[in-house]
Amino acid sequence: MKLDDTLTFVTETAYLAGRLTLGYYQTGVRADYKADDTPVTAADRESEAFIRRRIESRYPSHTIVGEEQGETAGAEAAFRWYIDPIDGTKAFARGVPLYGVLLGLEIEGTVEVGAAYFPALDEMLAAATGLGCWWNGRRAHVSPQTDLARAVMAFSDPASFARHGVGQPFQRLEDAVYYRAGWCDCFGYLLAATGRVEIMLDPIMAEWDCGPFPPILQEAGGYFGDWHGRPTIHARQTVATTQVLLPEVLRILEG
Repeated sequence: MKLDDTLTFVTETAYLAGRLTLGYYQTGVRADYKADDTPVTAADRESEAFIRRRIESRYPSHTIVGEEQGETAGAEAAFRWYIDPIDGTKAFARGVPLYGVLLGLEIEGTVEVGAAYFPALDEMLAAATGLGCWWNGRRAHVSPQTDLARAVMAFSDPASFARHGVGQPFQRLEDAVYYRAGWCDCFGYLLAATGRVEIMLDPIMAEWDCGPFPPILQEAGGYFGDWHGRPTIHARQTVATTQVLLPEVLRILEG
């Protein structure tokens, strides 16, 4: 498999699915609530179905894992696609533009290619191992900031940290940074990869919530992984930051 060809495919697929979601955006689309109390809309379902058709046509033997339709096992188990057709459905359903379409390809346990497209903002972030991270056609880079006391930290719902038993580490990191920005979901990882914030933090993530971010942050010169320094999408908590700030961020989170 040529990663440059796959990067083109991932970028095009995320873009087309994102344009599809705009047909529902700010139209008063109704949200239903799943068993875990997270919202889902017709746009989520249609976007995932579209992405699955594209993958099945191009890579019929690959496994597909999506938020709305679960896992479809393929003959080549080493290749696993992770789909979040709309990450940030709470924002999407309220007409807030901070939502994205996420698509990542894991090869033998490592995510090698990924794209995150933000349709309402028309921002595309895509990367593949060794091929760089690209933000609307230009190279993306994490922030050059070296002082944690001047860093900006992004997150989604601040109450979710205590709810998932990690309120104290979150509070310690909150106290250590200069400014705190909320309501981010996947948008926070876009900001981290493009140097507009230094840290993005989540207390709980499914694989599809973060499928494209390991190569995106790595190729932008940063880190994406768990709170113990392991690059992975298979962890309960996730953080994105710069390589310079990573040791201090991990020290604070680990207490």
